[in-house]
Parts: sequence; structure tokens; C-alpha cells
Amino acid sequence: MLTDNETKDLLKETEALMEGHFILSSGLHSDKYVQCAKLLMHPQKAEKICKSLADKIKNSKIVFDIVVSPAIGGILAGYEVARHLAVPTFFTERVDGKFTFRRGFELDKYRNVLIVEDVITTGKSSLECAATIQEFGGVIAGYACIIDRSGDELLIKDKIISQIKLEIPSFAIDNMPDKLKNIKPIKPGSREIL
Repeated sequence: MLTDNETKDLLKETEALMEGHFILSSGLHSDKYVQCAKLLMHPQKAEKICKSLADKIKNSKIVFDIVVSPAIGGILAGYEVARHLAVPTFFTERVDGKFTFRRGFELDKYRNVLIVEDVITTGKSSLECAATIQEFGGVIAGYACIIDRSGDELLIKDKIISQIKLEIPSFAIDNMPDKLKNIKPIKPGSREIL
């Protein structure tokens, strides 16, 4: 398994861990941003991290039949982790703002589901994915992600298996540190600002 430092090095090498002034989908501001898509565009480096995460999942003794990920960020992470765990995988995707299964994906053959994400911040997408899984008769066996940057914002009450946990503070616009006030902010995420 990779150490935290080895994982951070791979995140920095792929520019998945960025520094600057970022507006998060929550509307909060941060001096760091994790764009896991930058890691996942480098298959050999992503494989190292996802294999390490898969090893952690194996060691956790969680029992599951399938990996399900919320689209779009979790799809590649879920696929690569499932590949190393030798289990099937598919994903939920939004239709009219609500997660559902499409493309012929069915939970009938699978009961226990491990939800795998790229990054978990609040856990909102994972919980929406879990609700869909439960609606279709699945049982949530656990949660895993490449990067857990939840801090105090986490809505998930269950344990999360992560390759790395990053403490990245976020700030309301009226409580930003001076260093952020002097940097033009960018909005790199995929969700609209709340």
C-alpha cells in the first residue's frame, strides 16, 4: 500500500492537488482544491493509487458483491478499484436532478454494495447514490474514496475507507484569510454553486 506521502506526491505530480483560490460547490472558499480527474487521466499513476485503496478495502473485511459509484467523478475510480477487487461495477447518474440507474444496470444479482467515489467532501453525492441503491433493493456495505477531505462537513455517519485523508480548510466569503482575498478565485468543480 502507498503511504500518505507517496499518495500526495502522485496527486501533486498529476496536478490533482492544486493551490490558489477556489470557490467550492458549497459556495465556500479554499486555498487548495482536489481535482481527481487530473489524477485519473494518467492511468498508470491512477492504478497505483486505486490498487492501494483496493488493498485497504480488502483488509477492512467489508463484504460486498459490487462497486457502485455516482457519476461522473466516481466512475473511473469505481471502475479501477473494482478491477483490483475482481468484482463488477456500475454507476448511478442524474436524470432530472435525481440519481438513478440507466444503461441496463440492475441490482437484482447483487445485494451488498460498496460505494466508491473519487473525492468525498460532504458525502452528499454518496448519500444520494446510497438512497438510489436502497430504493432498488441494495444494501450499503460501506463507503470508500481515493481522497477524503470531509473534515467537519461530513454527512455520512458510517466509516469511510480512503486512500488519503486531506485536511483542507474552507472559508465563508466574510471569513476568508487575507492571503485569499488577494487572489482571483476560480470555480473548478462540476456542480453549480449553492
